[in-house]
Amino acid sequence: MALSIDVLSSYPPVQEAEVDKVLAEEIRDNEKKIVVLDDDPTGVQTVHDISVYTNWEKASIEQGFAEENKLFYILTNSRGFTAAQTEKAHKEIAEVVDQVAKETGKEYLFISRSDSTLRGHYPLETTILKDEYEKNTGKKIDGEVLCPFFKEGGRFTIDDVHYVQYDDTLVPAAETEFAKDKTFGYTVSNLKEYVEEKTQGAYKKENVTAISLENIRELNYDKIEEQLLAVEDFNKVIVNAIDYVDVKIFCVALFRAMKKGKNFMFRTAAAIVKVMGGVSNQPLLTREQMVVKETDNGGIIVVGSHTDKTTRQMEKLRENKDIAFVELNATLVNNEAAFAEEVERCLALEEEYISSGKSVCVYTTRVLITADTGDKEDDLRLSVRISDAVQSLVGRLTVTPSFVIAKGGITSSDVGTKALAVTRANVLGQIRPGIPVWQTGTESKFPLTPYVIFPGNVGGDTTLKEAVEILMKTK
Repeated sequence: MALSIDVLSSYPPVQEAEVDKVLAEEIRDNEKKIVVLDDDPTGVQTVHDISVYTNWEKASIEQGFAEENKLFYILTNSRGFTAAQTEKAHKEIAEVVDQVAKETGKEYLFISRSDSTLRGHYPLETTILKDEYEKNTGKKIDGEVLCPFFKEGGRFTIDDVHYVQYDDTLVPAAETEFAKDKTFGYTVSNLKEYVEEKTQGAYKKENVTAISLENIRELNYDKIEEQLLAVEDFNKVIVNAIDYVDVKIFCVALFRAMKKGKNFMFRTAAAIVKVMGGVSNQPLLTREQMVVKETDNGGIIVVGSHTDKTTRQMEKLRENKDIAFVELNATLVNNEAAFAEEVERCLALEEEYISSGKSVCVYTTRVLITADTGDKEDDLRLSVRISDAVQSLVGRLTVTPSFVIAKGGITSSDVGTKALAVTRANVLGQIRPGIPVWQTGTESKFPLTPYVIFPGNVGGDTTLKEAVEILMKTK
């Protein structure tokens, strides 16, 4: 049942400054390096001045461990992988991380950062990480924490049900378009039931531990810690949260339980990463902070996401008459020659617009193209083929755009890693709530260019238009 947004203000407030003091002490005491495996690049949507590595070669992991920051990200892009590919990648990452940890004498924990609307390879990814961690360290993982709360994107968990905000209404996640995802769909919004459904009954809803908002808002650290200390056999812990302070209170108890020897795996959205890593708040970015190399060239906006929200955002973007639009006819994807010719056509138009100083939005046909085989992995392979074509529309540019925006998870990952050839990026912050900006490294195709990673499911109808206009050079 949908709820009014008024429910968010119905819980008793707490003194967040006092919570921050207590949490800061616990964070200082935690000496474990937090390694965040991000299944697409949108997961850095809450942090700033944090490194993202786009490979898991040993040198990259060594660099991550050597940083003073409590955490670093490894971009796996596994949302665009088959199950076999994601299993292989997670085993490789677990092995390299453990090797570097042993060589540096540091302990570590894994956070599997995924979609705030519950999509992705779950429980596969965290199960693999658990098994590999236990094998490599000889330590047991007692439980798994699920925390999909993400305030910037309007994702809240109340009475164990996960909600997505639409204007003034909170809609149960299973009733949204995200739950109908061809590859990662689900049918229930109650996270206890979600666990049972996704694990195919391996973990029962009655064995899931729920951290209630009542205990959180009462600052009942001891009760929450007691709940965490009782978790065993990799059973699940779900965190109810409607604001950052709720996650902070939970994390105080979490760090205390970990100090007493409990080990956890994490499957979360972006918010808890910020809290556990002690990342401070920062205002939204200005153009001056993002654009460090001025040019008379236009920028490029690449739209691959097919969510209804993205389509509405793109329609609002059309109101800006200084932006050109180029449609890539993705329905040609099964005709190799025709599709290649279509990509060439779009690329030529982009080059012409950008070099003339006009920003261009290139987008795929607004219908969701499926393989018609009934196989979810065939659908995934088809979307990857389309995304490869889309990223090539950036990767094959011979003119340097003034900025790059990619809309959608798989699209933004491919643009970042394949088209822009980024191996390490610095997260500057957010251009709008929940919308992160990378500064590309010197090794990339377009060094020191602002790269905006715009999730398909974030923002209001005008947010894409606003982000583009912030980056466009004032004439």
